[in-house]
Amino acid sequence: MTHRHHSRVVALLAMAAVTLTIAAKSTPKTGVTEIRLQGYVGHRIDQCIEKRIMGQNADELVLPFRTQKETRGRWASEFWGKWVQGAMSSYRYNHDPVLLAKIRDAEEKLMACQLENGFIGDYTPETETTGWDIWGRKYTLLGLLKWYRLSGDKAALKAACRLLDYTMTQVGPAPKKAIYECGFYKGMPPMSILEPVMFMYGETKNPAYLDFARYIAQAGESAEGPQLVAKCDVPVAFRFPLQPGDAWFGAKNGQKGYEMMSCYVGLLEFYKVTGQEEYLHAAEKAWEHIMAEEINVAGGSCSRECWYEGRKKQTHPASHTMETCVTFTWMQFCERLLSLTENPRYVDALERTMYNALMASMKDDGSQIVKYTPLEGYRREGEDQCDVHINCCNANGPRAFAMIPRVAYRTPGDSRLDVNLYIPSEAQVQLGKRSLSIKQETDYPRTGEVILTLTPDKAFQADVALRIPQWSGQTTVTVNGEPVDGVQAGAYCVLHREWQPGDVVRLSLDMTARLEQLNQMGAIVRGPLVLARDTRFADGFVDECMTIPHKEGVVQLTPAEAPEGMWMAFTLPVIHGYYHDSTTDRREIHLCDFASAGNTWDEAVRYRTWLPLLFIPE
Repeated sequence: MTHRHHSRVVALLAMAAVTLTIAAKSTPKTGVTEIRLQGYVGHRIDQCIEKRIMGQNADELVLPFRTQKETRGRWASEFWGKWVQGAMSSYRYNHDPVLLAKIRDAEEKLMACQLENGFIGDYTPETETTGWDIWGRKYTLLGLLKWYRLSGDKAALKAACRLLDYTMTQVGPAPKKAIYECGFYKGMPPMSILEPVMFMYGETKNPAYLDFARYIAQAGESAEGPQLVAKCDVPVAFRFPLQPGDAWFGAKNGQKGYEMMSCYVGLLEFYKVTGQEEYLHAAEKAWEHIMAEEINVAGGSCSRECWYEGRKKQTHPASHTMETCVTFTWMQFCERLLSLTENPRYVDALERTMYNALMASMKDDGSQIVKYTPLEGYRREGEDQCDVHINCCNANGPRAFAMIPRVAYRTPGDSRLDVNLYIPSEAQVQLGKRSLSIKQETDYPRTGEVILTLTPDKAFQADVALRIPQWSGQTTVTVNGEPVDGVQAGAYCVLHREWQPGDVVRLSLDMTARLEQLNQMGAIVRGPLVLARDTRFADGFVDECMTIPHKEGVVQLTPAEAPEGMWMAFTLPVIHGYYHDSTTDRREIHLCDFASAGNTWDEAVRYRTWLPLLFIPE
């Protein structure tokens, strides 16, 4: 055997060892062991993996860690950690060995950049702990720790411990540097390191890590911190009103949406270990404020990445609105709260964001993820950032797409399966000692019809819980043709029975289209989708005023053939003019799903979600 062949054999054996370790670590006693999504959503996930994960030059993301020249307070050190987390979540979904090799190579190259003192980052020694340095270390810790969880590579855990240990020599109680002094926005970016600190404590049980986490949580409540607990019942846009002369992107702005939610995610992990209810309560109250005051009709939020009472102002053009990093973190916040509370309202919110803001963020060919997704106008590619051929949203967006499969089906316990998302799919589920295959057939949300076929390895009793969306006013459920009573919107319909091979559950959701009105504007919502006009329909001026006939908010939509490149299309009858009996002013306009609107990123194509309403006088 030649040296070349011997090296290849060694490499293959090493890959096999890693694969076996992963298989052992990723086969839970209870959980979804295999899942494959089809249809529109499955296709978009596959596109994202192919173009944004596999197509990324990972070595370019490691380069800033090798050179360590950052002195301008920039954020290149976040890109590797964001991308590699999305890659690992994607691998857990598709089990592609080529992707696994790509991840392992990126991890090994990153670990090779660690300094003798434990530092991994791109800042110079003189500028460490300033700007976005601690924020970047958060993503590095997450990327290393999740690789250890996936592969069992102890070198990754050791590297993460060394980085955290070094960080704790610099940041903490006096005379160390206070955590809220290590970044902008009332210290929220550096304080979000709480999440990986808690994960590190979970893996190592090192009491020093829990002490550091406790310090972070307490420091956040100081006068200089963001006071995420003390101000949890204050609208998020008004917690720290800026004064004349205060910088929008500066230390005093406590309204930064992405970073605030990242901190709440960390506090939820702290709550899981300590059981201190005030942290769960604060996160839930903050979520309620965000949902009520900020989340728009497409499930997005923020202007210039900050809270701004976006819900009531969403009909007005906003600057740099619906950043994809905000979109992902809102979905992440919803998922973490779901895992702790099992409240389906968090899936309702996540689903709206998924079908609208998230799907709209990726170009029709999957090649790019947009930085901003306005409710009207056009979409375009974001700029490269920090001298790297990527930006924050292209790095972070794949994490949101990879989240979808793990939300679709969940197992809260050994005897319950939650069906959260209605997507054509097949899954293998382990419930304690029993296994169950589930096949979902549907074209939802084109229609509300869903068929679930369940095949257990042998008959056994379990709960199958179907999420009934809050917007579905009239819902029917049958099991093997027998109707189920007590189906309620906004709750789980829990089917408790002994499941036999071939049992069939049918779900029929209410897809009635609704007119939402705000500031003399109207938006059409159908199920989880918001619809939009698009100039490619060539059916009139997209900014024209109109009257939309409705009865108590219900409008009549007619399915139409979607043009090439669009997912769904409908026609809507409207009135142009001031008279009820006018015939010449009655016509139809076309609407498509928001994700399809402007999805070619051609600046000549304009779309509009909120339509100017012309109210007919009595």
